[in-house]
Amino acid sequence: MASPASIFSFPRLGVAAAVASVLGLSGCQTWNAQDTVPPTSGVQPLKGLAQNVSVRRNAMGMPLIESNNFHDALFSLGYVHASDRISQMVTLRLLAQGRLAEMSGAERLDVDRYMRAVNLKKSADELYKASSPRLKRFFEVYARGVNAYLFRYRDKLPPDLAATGYKPEYWKPQDSALMFCLLNFSQSANLPEEIAALVLAQTVTPDKLAWLSPSYPDEQLPMAEADKLQGIRLSGQVPGLNEVSKASAQLSELNLLNVASSSNWAIAPHRSRNGKSLLASDSHGPLSVPSLWVPVQIRAPKYQAAGVSVAGIPMILAGFNGKVAWSMSSVLGDNQDLFLEKIRRQGNGLSYEVNGKWQPVMVRNETYFIKGQRPIREAVYETRHGPLLNSVQGPAMANGLGLALQTPSLSDDKTLDAFFDLSRAQNVEKASDASREIRAIAVNMIFADASHIGWQVTGRYPNRREGEGLLPSPGWEGRYDWDGYADPMLHPYDQDPAQGWLGAANQRVIPDGYGMQLSNSWAAPERGERMAELAGAGKHDSRSLTAMQYDQTTTFAAKLKKVFEAPGMAQPLKQAIDALPVADRAKAHEAYTRLMAFDGRLSPGSADAAIYELFLQESMKQIFLDELGPDSSPAWKALLANGQLSYSAQADHLLGREDSPFWDDVRTPQKEDKSVILARSLAAAITAGDSQLGGDHRAWQWGKLHRYQWKNSSGQIVRGPIPAGGDATTLNSSAFAWGEDFNTTLAPAMRFIVDFGQPEPLMIQGGPGQSGNPASPNYVNGIDPWIKGQYQHLPLQPQNFERAYGKARLTLVPGK
Repeated sequence: MASPASIFSFPRLGVAAAVASVLGLSGCQTWNAQDTVPPTSGVQPLKGLAQNVSVRRNAMGMPLIESNNFHDALFSLGYVHASDRISQMVTLRLLAQGRLAEMSGAERLDVDRYMRAVNLKKSADELYKASSPRLKRFFEVYARGVNAYLFRYRDKLPPDLAATGYKPEYWKPQDSALMFCLLNFSQSANLPEEIAALVLAQTVTPDKLAWLSPSYPDEQLPMAEADKLQGIRLSGQVPGLNEVSKASAQLSELNLLNVASSSNWAIAPHRSRNGKSLLASDSHGPLSVPSLWVPVQIRAPKYQAAGVSVAGIPMILAGFNGKVAWSMSSVLGDNQDLFLEKIRRQGNGLSYEVNGKWQPVMVRNETYFIKGQRPIREAVYETRHGPLLNSVQGPAMANGLGLALQTPSLSDDKTLDAFFDLSRAQNVEKASDASREIRAIAVNMIFADASHIGWQVTGRYPNRREGEGLLPSPGWEGRYDWDGYADPMLHPYDQDPAQGWLGAANQRVIPDGYGMQLSNSWAAPERGERMAELAGAGKHDSRSLTAMQYDQTTTFAAKLKKVFEAPGMAQPLKQAIDALPVADRAKAHEAYTRLMAFDGRLSPGSADAAIYELFLQESMKQIFLDELGPDSSPAWKALLANGQLSYSAQADHLLGREDSPFWDDVRTPQKEDKSVILARSLAAAITAGDSQLGGDHRAWQWGKLHRYQWKNSSGQIVRGPIPAGGDATTLNSSAFAWGEDFNTTLAPAMRFIVDFGQPEPLMIQGGPGQSGNPASPNYVNGIDPWIKGQYQHLPLQPQNFERAYGKARLTLVPGK
């Protein structure tokens, strides 16, 4: 969810040339781009401060804010966030408001319509209103700091923002609540999955849909969920589905719906080399410059903490305060449901069916201001379940189905206060108490003090009368409606377990059949399995946790070998390989031999890793493309997108599902089985390798197929390509779209480790760079340390500040 890609339209130039092009665009040829970079030393008067504040920065540009009172610290945090990330803040605020077209033109109108329907503003207003007077004051002071920057630099905005011609509005306290709601919205995996399911339902029947929407490896296929859609004509019956699907995909491209991938774990004292707890955290995102996360440290008389923040939100969301470390990873909680609604025209308006009766839809009007065009005014329709995402179709829905989104209410929510209390907690018990009050975002909160570790699942989860909410439900029947929310006392938690560690990597964190439903859209289990292997082995220190964060071994390879060797598969697979044409037979034998010898290490230089990943890529096409293709079709793209969000149909088929209807290649007269498709996939892996890596198989390397490349907010490559290891199933995650290409779509955007056995426990990696301004020296200077596994120490003891941050400082003084 970092600064959205492809919004701006620089030509494909280098960074320096892009900056130069902005100078021409803005008509200020004499303007020096360096003037857009706020100074890091000297004295700067700012109206709104009560006393002087010191801002020092380390070699990576990470700031230490020292003040004599907490209000001045928050004011300065607003100023520093804006100094580093104003383009990102402005863009994400417009995205959350459904106003991107004002900056980027009509090409973002579908996204704006989608976000206006979702109506994060309503959620943010509820969240802000429910917060304490204390917290509202904090947000007000922070907003004044942001606005001090906007006032001072109104004519010297960063080049990417200046190029758009958009003039940012001043920051409101409610905008920070809006940014928090956007962060929460980014955690959803099931919403885009439900949209994708409807796209797939245009091509496959409901009974086949269940095979494409698996719950988890040890669970039954969700046939009951698919049965909800039996008897409903879906093909062509959801007006505007293509536009809604396109908007959902664009949100992913805009780096919004990809924050959900993350890992965090804590090691108890008896598993630590020095007898004190450890905690590690990483959060994944697109390789965008800048990333979402902003490292920062605050020191005031009654408050100190260091860690990661999000520009626009006046809090340290994860980090260390001298006594407690806390971190979060996504639960992938399913607390949003799509309802299909029967719509009909009545008089001048629209009505929808509820238990056999017709009720008028609710209407709100929205005005869209579009860069370079006249404004347009459109209605958003709502049912009792929520807004219709396909509202723009209006009258066309009277001949089809509406698509209503239901989300939890935030009207009595104290989440923002709870996050602040969490950052001040002095022990695990207090951290646990604060975490239980977090409702507006569904995360695995893991925390530690020197002697204890704990875990708490946060969020608000609906009680569904029937069904699991995995696939869309018919809204005209009351049987799938929500009936309140699960009791927070049922939310999973743990403290100081005998195994000596706690952790989460977006996998299923509760046993099947647990007393409440968190989700059925868990990420694949392999990262969690590898975490358990490593965390449970031997004693740990910060070095071993660093090795875990950089680990590139997958447990999926061993599972695949077991499938190949299984009694019911070994012989049929050998026969299927032998039945291939001669040229393909030799290729399949080679791929099979190499895969059976593969140790699961996805290092960039490994030839076996290349063959393994080529097999995965080709098997995706061999299993599904005959029915869901061509590769440009909406159905194929929907399946690929789902595979990046949670446990995928491909993994499910490779590891089991021998009776799946998708093993048959519908393009041939005979009926194929799993062994035949696997044999073809093995041969296809070598064929694909020959075309992409050349004929010398010994020279093949995974990193020649799979690479890192960082892009700026205009979609330009600013660094790379660089060979990458790993994939979506490794702790050092480096995801790509199975069945498409090997371009890295997600990787760790920040990492930190807290080792309570060290004099200064916190070490952190902040992603590509602290600044989102291409003219700043801190724009991409974090990439090399990220590649090399180097972290920055953020000390909390004043006697160590100078060594970490140097002597230079910017002194902010009260202005007149």
